[in-house]
Amino acid sequence: MTQHQHAAPTPIGGSLLNAATVVCGVLIAIMMTLLLVRFVFGLATVANVNDGYSWGIWVVVDVMIGSALACGGFSVALLVYIFNKGQYHPLVRPALLGSLFGYTLAGGGIFIDLGRWWNFWHIFWPSYSNPNSVMFEVAVCVTAYILVMWIEFSPVFLEKLGMHDVKKKLNKWLFFFIALGVLLPMMHQSSLGTMLVVMGDQVNPLWQTPAVPLIYLLTAIVIGYGVVLFESCVAASAYRRKIEMHLLNPLSKIMLGVLGAYMVVRVGDLSIRGAWSAAFQFSGVAFSFWVENLAFVAPFFLIGSVESRRNPARLFLAGIAIMIGGILLRLNGFLIGYEHHTGTGWSYFPSLAEVMVTAGMFAIEVLGYIIITRRFPVLPREDAQTN
Repeated sequence: MTQHQHAAPTPIGGSLLNAATVVCGVLIAIMMTLLLVRFVFGLATVANVNDGYSWGIWVVVDVMIGSALACGGFSVALLVYIFNKGQYHPLVRPALLGSLFGYTLAGGGIFIDLGRWWNFWHIFWPSYSNPNSVMFEVAVCVTAYILVMWIEFSPVFLEKLGMHDVKKKLNKWLFFFIALGVLLPMMHQSSLGTMLVVMGDQVNPLWQTPAVPLIYLLTAIVIGYGVVLFESCVAASAYRRKIEMHLLNPLSKIMLGVLGAYMVVRVGDLSIRGAWSAAFQFSGVAFSFWVENLAFVAPFFLIGSVESRRNPARLFLAGIAIMIGGILLRLNGFLIGYEHHTGTGWSYFPSLAEVMVTAGMFAIEVLGYIIITRRFPVLPREDAQTN
């Protein structure tokens, strides 16, 4: 088999009723109950957001962080379709599936956080829209990207339904949607960083910089690769499949290259702006900054050598480290390193209801991944024992 000839994807099969799906079902049921209360009685009944902190974890975690963790499809698409690395094609469908759920739920996170949620259509209505707003650009790009991903992933459903003629016709136009699927994330991931810029000096100097759009874009790509490492290892363990080391090994090397470029930009930006002093203050913000960057540095020690990249456990840990670094980068900028300067004493800590809703959102993603991979052709064919 050549590097561009791969086994066709196939459903994993097996029972859908297991401990993981039951736990996910319980979390989703709790989430739906809390959301019913939220939509009937208002946002304040379940969330601790206030006039000083209007964005809580439903935006920062579900949208800012959730969309970054959903960049696996974008990152793999860059390799396969832009840099013509066809050997990574078996990773496209699994990565796209994770991205599909992550972005769709990120869109849902925006919706449930709207105070007057019944007016959500104003975002897209010409007489209400503001094309000069970075939030408008993010909303339009994310919405368009979700639609594009569903179209990109539709061949999976068409194969399962036996609609091969429809799939063949779609394939003629799929290149257009693939191109959009690469362009749109580059636009809105950088714009998510721009949202910090417009917050001004309310954001700590460690994260308030004109370079933050580039920082967010680079880390989105890196996080995408980290998530692919993580998901591949977890799927292999859960489905008792052989880990695709022949793909993950070279992929991890590419990830380190992009991560190195990010670290150069990050350190150079902090040095040019003279912002290092904020990192050496005795504060929780400074501590979180160092944890964030230690997480980004950790993969160089975990998988920096050729021999270490052959170790699945090290690849798994490197993926987790990348995810932690990316999560903290966004959490630090939008919540931990954000301070309201009105002098009114505003503070924010998520309520239990907010945490449970967020847990339910991630449970939907896990449950959806399990159902679709077991019943639809996503993962490469392999004679593997399933649960």
